[in-house]
Amino acid sequence: MCGIFGYVGKQNNASQIVLEGLKLLEYRGYDSWGIAAKIKDERLKMKDFIVEKHIGKIGNALLNSQLSTPNSQLSIGHTRWATHGGVTVKNAHPHLDCTKTIAVVHNGIVENFQELKTELIKKGHRFISETDTEIIPHLVEENLKKEGFATSVRDAFNELKGMNAIVVMNAVSNEIIAAKNGSPLVVGVGKNEFFIASDASGIVKYTRKVIFIKDNEMAILGKNIQILSLPKGKKLRINYETVNWEPEDADKGKYKHFMIKEIYDQPKVIYNIAENYGDQIENFAKIIKDARGTFFIGAGTAYYACIGGAYLFSTVANKHVNVVVASEFNYLENFLNRESLVIALSQSGETIDVVEPITRAKQKKSTVAAITNTLGSSLYRLADHKILLGAGPEKAVASTKAYTAKLSLLLFLAFSLAGRNKEGKKLLVQTDREIRRILDKKNIEKIKKLADKLCRIDHIYTLGRGLSYSTALEAALKIKEVSYIHAEGFAGGELKHGTLALISEGTPCIIFAPIDETYEAIISNAIEIKARGGFVIGISPKRARVFDYWIKINDLKQASLIAQIIPAQLLGYFIAIKKGYDPDKPRNLAKSVTVK
Repeated sequence: MCGIFGYVGKQNNASQIVLEGLKLLEYRGYDSWGIAAKIKDERLKMKDFIVEKHIGKIGNALLNSQLSTPNSQLSIGHTRWATHGGVTVKNAHPHLDCTKTIAVVHNGIVENFQELKTELIKKGHRFISETDTEIIPHLVEENLKKEGFATSVRDAFNELKGMNAIVVMNAVSNEIIAAKNGSPLVVGVGKNEFFIASDASGIVKYTRKVIFIKDNEMAILGKNIQILSLPKGKKLRINYETVNWEPEDADKGKYKHFMIKEIYDQPKVIYNIAENYGDQIENFAKIIKDARGTFFIGAGTAYYACIGGAYLFSTVANKHVNVVVASEFNYLENFLNRESLVIALSQSGETIDVVEPITRAKQKKSTVAAITNTLGSSLYRLADHKILLGAGPEKAVASTKAYTAKLSLLLFLAFSLAGRNKEGKKLLVQTDREIRRILDKKNIEKIKKLADKLCRIDHIYTLGRGLSYSTALEAALKIKEVSYIHAEGFAGGELKHGTLALISEGTPCIIFAPIDETYEAIISNAIEIKARGGFVIGISPKRARVFDYWIKINDLKQASLIAQIIPAQLLGYFIAIKKGYDPDKPRNLAKSVTVK
């Protein structure tokens, strides 16, 4: 969940390159940040590292005078999402060994760190932090007493239990070595220079040529590059790939926050799927037709997309799909077999709650398919079949465009299964147009006014039925993630089974009421809420008398579940802004959950 960035090469501003890279990766963790660099300065020992650490977000931070001067060609940095140890300067990464010639940044959890630390203390090593990470440079230091740098890192990594990615920098050899098992790492290859990062978004401004480090692999970066297998260190053939993101895709551009930029990106993402994914969708549909037992799994927003997909498959294609939240799938895996198909949805492709059950499904010889946004991710590599969302980098922690991209692909798949590809494509083109209408200035002002009304309340309830049930769940998540207002989404039929007891004078309730078979029932729910004094917000093609506040979403048939989430995304964003919160980096959360 933490962000890692490193540079080794010919440029003399390595620490500045790392700082800018960390700013692009800050969505992965923002409790604290730090940079270590080898500085060319006659007053300093050539083997020493200069380290700078800070608590809080990077934002527009500048480096101190030593690291800001253009005199470094070797540097690593880190943005932290705290696990072991509190949010303090001492616990921030990078961590050094006793000689201050080895620096380490780390993503993951070293499950056996306490026993390793005890042994290192017995050998005379001194620790200054509470983190599990700090044992790693000391393990490397200890190994260096009897072997070379690469072997020392390899042997240290082999001692670690758990899912970890480490980047180790050596001031003496001028090398960076990275190793991983679980958490993501990608190497960018330039001319006589190398970059290492948690994902490619920080690298594309320098190079499109990348290497995705696989689990149980180690990369040695110096004057050249080597990739070795672990645990033994056998040299491997290097597989280069090309990232097609534009550098501006990873920038906010004219927008104040990534979240609002990504909300506005949605029409073009949906249109791209409609226009360019026909052949991929048909091939994917054939895989689903051949399976005997299909499962959708996902976590958080992706799980709600799975629920929406199951309704689409049922209503459009008369196809049954099992939906399981990814973190629970391991407990329901006993019925998997060679004929099963598990379709995993994940923006990052690195979420541990998704990657772990997929790994176990493959052990049972089930077919695995992936719908993900990230080329080269763990999920992408594990899958037998895959479709990339094509949404471009999504940097805000609260997912928006990846969610609607997933729903668009699932809708297209459902229509393909039913032999109605042209109808599915047409609906997506109409959805693109409708979202553009929702995002015009007049509608934005209307949603801003609603945000002003709701920013001081404590609870919001969201209701939907049928296809809109998943929308209700996702709408509540978007609001609570960024505004910190308690929001609860549920099926309209469950209103009388407990939640109605919580409705009192002025309680805001958002009602998703598309023109389908659920309309009359969900309006009845709205009337029940109004009778208890609730404030009813309708998101619907037509204005029912029961609505106190109405946001119009034109009828898109089955695609309504895509367009009707847009007002909820905007509402969460504008409430957060009104309350003075950063919608891109909600407290306690990170974009990619790579630890349990």
